[in-house]
Amino acid sequence: MIAEVLTIGDELLTGNTIDSNSAYIAQKLTERGYWVRRITTVGDDVEEIMNVIREILDRKPSVLVISGGLGPTHDDVTMLAVAKALGKKLVLCEDCLERIRQFYEELYRKGLIDDPTLNEARKKMAYLPEGATPLENTEGAAPGAYMEYGGVKIFVLPGMPREMKAMLEREVLPRIGERKFVQKKFLAEITDESKLAPILNEAIEMFKVKIHSSPKGFGKFIGIIIFAEDEAKVKEVVEFMEGKGIRFMEGW
Repeated sequence: MIAEVLTIGDELLTGNTIDSNSAYIAQKLTERGYWVRRITTVGDDVEEIMNVIREILDRKPSVLVISGGLGPTHDDVTMLAVAKALGKKLVLCEDCLERIRQFYEELYRKGLIDDPTLNEARKKMAYLPEGATPLENTEGAAPGAYMEYGGVKIFVLPGMPREMKAMLEREVLPRIGERKFVQKKFLAEITDESKLAPILNEAIEMFKVKIHSSPKGFGKFIGIIIFAEDEAKVKEVVEFMEGKGIRFMEGW
């Protein structure tokens, strides 16, 4: 179960905005048993986004989650780029348009905006790639989109973290399934990674698990995370490494 994440926005590439979305998405996918193979960031350029999406689809992950570029301004071009990448047209989603109308009327009633009119910029957010299923945005105006292409489940989410998180939890995670999966954190009592490396390699090969090491500076402990199918497999790995003379403490 392989996944990839694509975040979009010039502000991410200039450093004006920290890309917290990719880390959050990757964490949630990992918890579901997916290996996040790549995280890619591109700017607000239709051709760049289109080309990157096609490259990702060529690698055939099970899931692709895209975040950013769904708003009403000129540089919000993600839906157009997705449509071009898939050889689709953009079509108006009438239900989305009604939801957007209600959203701005509610903002107007609260005194947060001075005009609830559905102008062209607001209507722009209601266009989705042909055949896409709209994803409800409970925290903002722009809908997301879900489609399948060549066996890849593609999700297009907003870039605003609050909106993205809500849509990921409500609309994405229920659609991607889950496999039995465990990740456990340990502190390995060993002075440096170079001494731990050959033991990790042997454990990975022997038990067919994934192990991530996280040095805590030269000293007494190195953090490791063991990713395995169940607790029993984790225990086997730990016992094997303890047999090599490494002591473990659970947690970081």
